[in-house]
Amino acid sequence: MLERLIAHNFQVDFRSHAKAILGADFPEVAAQLEEILLASTIPIEEIIGSGGGETKGTQRLRNALKQRGWKKHKFIVQRIIDGVEREAQSHEVDHIRTFNCGTVALEIEWNNKDPFFDRDLENFKRLHSDGAISLGIIITRGASLQDAMWNLVRRFADEKQINSHADMERIGLHPTRRQIAEVKKRVERAKNPIPFRDAWVAGFVSDKFGAATTHWSKLEDRIQRGVGNPCPLVLIGMPASIVTFGESTAVVEQLLAEGEKANEESDSS
Repeated sequence: MLERLIAHNFQVDFRSHAKAILGADFPEVAAQLEEILLASTIPIEEIIGSGGGETKGTQRLRNALKQRGWKKHKFIVQRIIDGVEREAQSHEVDHIRTFNCGTVALEIEWNNKDPFFDRDLENFKRLHSDGAISLGIIITRGASLQDAMWNLVRRFADEKQINSHADMERIGLHPTRRQIAEVKKRVERAKNPIPFRDAWVAGFVSDKFGAATTHWSKLEDRIQRGVGNPCPLVLIGMPASIVTFGESTAVVEQLLAEGEKANEESDSS
């Protein structure tokens, strides 16, 4: 199951018999995941330009799922005694799809605060317990991508020759006052000052892709503690190779436009 993803360095983990369930009841889901994820790329310009937020690439990923019938849905679970509603809970999931054998829920956590994993896993657990879903899927940054982030951003800074805030403005980056002050502090400090490029890369990665964001090890921590158990889970980590360099201006503009369209469609849905 998902062997093509594994061959392309995606991290894949199955929990609570999810591999058997996916293979027997939802082979179409496995095929769609491989098709969509293997076609997904994120130019480094999107990572830098997004300021660490959700890239246009992840928005394109969401749009590809939507085109295949994966829609946002709010589950309402009600408890009624003798015709009187005693309790009602809602659980919103970004992507769900119902098949003959049941319903599959999917969340993409590109770069949220890591407690979002608790929310997703607890939602999956409750929905599975109530018979609303058969399987939960989470896609996030894999360990190789998280570990490579500093090198990826540094390579971008080297190629763009970023040596000052003026250089950042030149390529269309607009740091906040706080970010400018933090870089300036590292560059101008009396003890062990560092070059601007080093200060900016370290600050950007720490600020936007730090340890307390959603990535593989934070998801794994929760799985090891049993969060979400016993809901069957498929966990997928995106590899460093999903980030591309050297795309032509036309390709980058096209990808950005696709992402913007996907974002607009998501907002209007």
